[in-house]
Amino acid sequence: MFVDHTLESAPPAARPVMEAVSRRTGGRLPSAVARMAASPELLEGFMTLTAMFDRTTLDPIARETVVMAVATRNGCQVCVDLHTRKLRTLGAGADVIAALREGTPLPDERLEAVRRFVGAVYATTGEVSDEDLAAFLAHGYTERNALEVVMGIGTYTMSTLANRLTRA
Repeated sequence: MFVDHTLESAPPAARPVMEAVSRRTGGRLPSAVARMAASPELLEGFMTLTAMFDRTTLDPIARETVVMAVATRNGCQVCVDLHTRKLRTLGAGADVIAALREGTPLPDERLEAVRRFVGAVYATTGEVSDEDLAAFLAHGYTERNALEVVMGIGTYTMSTLANRLTRA
């Protein structure tokens, strides 16, 4: 039902974002972007939030841990595949990547604290227990980081649901 829009077929309001993505990806337009283009607002919102999440104080692999926890929870295979490649580029270990793909405990305690915190936020719809928050903070994370995790969850929940809806 949803089509892979091109720069020519997309709604005009989506084209600037698509052009920017195309430049960053060497002229390739991922199907997730091509299909999200049916809603320029969704596409622009996702890309803006992604850029903002990338500027948070969480380190890059911790951010990708958030993304992968959301993607595996929500069953977004295109997201899992895309962010697996990103983790490899960042130098994440094969054991970390495998655990993230499988949604199983991570061999790295600090990253596991992030994965568990994402689960706690989802399980409680944000009303995380004092114990769960303390467990996250005990691994060197801050209250700011906890809020940044929430931002990542929101950003990538939007994208995973859109990708599943559009069959990206």
